[in-house]
Amino acid sequence: MNLEKQSHSTKLDKRSKYLRSLVLECLIGGDRGHMGSAMSLIEILRVLYDDILKYYPKNPKHEDRDRLILSKGHGCLALYAILADKGFFSKKILKTSSKFNSILGGHPEFDKVPGVEASTGALGHGAPIGLGIALGARIKKKKFNTFVIVGDGEINEGSFWEASMIASKHKLENFHIIIDYNKIQSYGKTRDVLDLEPLKQKLQSFGYEVDEINGHDILKLKTYFKKIKKINKSSALICHTIKGKGFYFAEQNPFWHHKNFFTEEEKIKLIECLRY
Repeated sequence: MNLEKQSHSTKLDKRSKYLRSLVLECLIGGDRGHMGSAMSLIEILRVLYDDILKYYPKNPKHEDRDRLILSKGHGCLALYAILADKGFFSKKILKTSSKFNSILGGHPEFDKVPGVEASTGALGHGAPIGLGIALGARIKKKKFNTFVIVGDGEINEGSFWEASMIASKHKLENFHIIIDYNKIQSYGKTRDVLDLEPLKQKLQSFGYEVDEINGHDILKLKTYFKKIKKINKSSALICHTIKGKGFYFAEQNPFWHHKNFFTEEEKIKLIECLRY
């Protein structure tokens, strides 16, 4: 079975469903959001925050923390869910998402949302920002790691590849790219808009240590992230994921890339998907 089929068939456990329920609080509370883009990210963020990252919820700017930049900022509802779950801010705030005066906007803002490392949403910016942070860490002889999650459609941007060349030149072993490869971007399938394949070979040619994985498989994600500390150059992980994962009517459905004004029937369908 190939990785795309594996990501389709992977069943969600209680924790993954719980984190999705927190995303629904944002989505339904604000009556809008990038639902599909958030749901493909959950397991990646879950493993990073549950098992890998060093962070301090009561002191979010601790200088020794690992940095996680969500470059595909439109997937921020997943980031808000995990940050609230980890105690960076109250879960009660999730329901205020996208409302007037809320700290939780349609894209994440640095210095406004505790735990957010960069204001993102203008696609292609996260990798260069993360690169600068990783290079700064080396200069200052700091031991933290920088992880950047990018969308597949996002790497159409030239700034991603410019950052990749510089990371390769400096052999930044503390710089890690994660690609949420759900194969759908805002205007259609990635293979139709601007085909990325052969993606693994392209990334290797830019100097990354590259691996591919089912992005919803918790065990395989844990195994991968625990071994990257042994790699002596920048790494790139291609995570084969499903847009809208966990909601049968939204999976790989461009209509659910972004959604406004949910009907009562849609709200019920969303909630019911997490009950079984």
